[in-house]
Amino acid sequence: MARPIGVDLFAGAGGMSLGFEQAGFDVVAAVELDPVHAATHKFNFPDCSIIPKSVTDVTGQEIRQKSGIGNRTVDVVFGGAPCQGFSLIGQRALDDPRNALVQEFVRIVSELDARCFVFENVKGLTVGRHRKFLTELIQEFESIGYDVQREWRVLNACDFDTPQDRQRLILMGVKRGHSLPVYPTPSPNKVSCRDALEDLPNAETFETLRTGDCVRTRKFKEPSPYAAALRGLGNDAWAFGYPRNWDDTCLTSSARTEHTEISRRRFRATLEGRVEPISRLFKLPANGVSNTLRAGTDSSRGAFTSPRPIHYRYDRCVTVREMARLHGFPDWFRFHATKWHGARQIGNSVPPPLARAVGGQIIKALGFRPRRPSIAIDLGDPDLLLMSSAQASAFFKVDNPIGRRDKKSGAKKRSQAEIEALNTFDSGAKLINRVSSETEIFQG
Repeated sequence: MARPIGVDLFAGAGGMSLGFEQAGFDVVAAVELDPVHAATHKFNFPDCSIIPKSVTDVTGQEIRQKSGIGNRTVDVVFGGAPCQGFSLIGQRALDDPRNALVQEFVRIVSELDARCFVFENVKGLTVGRHRKFLTELIQEFESIGYDVQREWRVLNACDFDTPQDRQRLILMGVKRGHSLPVYPTPSPNKVSCRDALEDLPNAETFETLRTGDCVRTRKFKEPSPYAAALRGLGNDAWAFGYPRNWDDTCLTSSARTEHTEISRRRFRATLEGRVEPISRLFKLPANGVSNTLRAGTDSSRGAFTSPRPIHYRYDRCVTVREMARLHGFPDWFRFHATKWHGARQIGNSVPPPLARAVGGQIIKALGFRPRRPSIAIDLGDPDLLLMSSAQASAFFKVDNPIGRRDKKSGAKKRSQAEIEALNTFDSGAKLINRVSSETEIFQG
């Protein structure tokens, strides 16, 4: 029996794509407007058709044509429209132009005639006046022939094998007449920051990581069961996803951050689980979970870097790879080589273990028995992880969607040169994404 088919809307770097793949789906198409994110998705999912456009400009027929699935049944469409505040002005909130992306999600589900959908979004959509918007969204899905799980839930990633407090609304529906999926049961075991990070070598021991984001090393320590799975160790490490051919001696996405000694002293003095008062950065509790990892802002809104938490052991912010560990991304999964883009890609994504738990319930509701793939696949061209917005736009032959800030926002406009400068490392050194030729040998 063939694996069920999934389509990812608002795909980003691919957190939900990965989780649904690990649950047993073949994710055949992903729609993502930001070309830098699209390039990262293409690297990690080389067999998935990436459509670098806004969902407003995509049709169900185009998705079918570009993914090569023809008239095959689409089993699930999943994704989360970016939150723009969800305007409630007017008689019907869903008709407000500022809420158009959610309407486009509904449209594509309908055009693809998907058997099931999963819509994820912020917890705030469930409280106060925004409940009106959620009610209208449910009614919209029901009007096009879907039964919706009206007892919707907000799921916390820390209940699903992820060492992070991250709450997301999950709304599920199925074509009328089929069995509604039920929500996954929380895992009885909790994963801590120590479980996630303790086996990773300290990035600050590698000079190479001052100017690049990866190095080959044997300094990995004994991993926890959680970390072992992310390193691809053990029979169940890949779940029902496709194994990737990768070099497991590489520490990737680990570019160093240069802190002043004053900052380091403040970081050292901050207690675990508390916020450092000057930087307002959260210090990870070794035996607890991370705060919610956020994306920062894109270049159209000033390009502020994601507020990466302080490591519980080292007097520095965590690296992008350490963020990825706190988010449930495996070590083979690569991000853009800059800290800004890499952290933004993680902060914008759904933790793969949470997506996998939800995807597993969809598999059951649709009557599939998940199967482990019999083949491993190669990752994409590493050059995809080096591209600026302009370069990625040229690669995909699309217009660069990252515009300058509008005067009405009250923020300073940035020149294209400034925006491109923000895509380089803090040190200003030349971006290097190749594995260091110098192998770091484990010493004891």
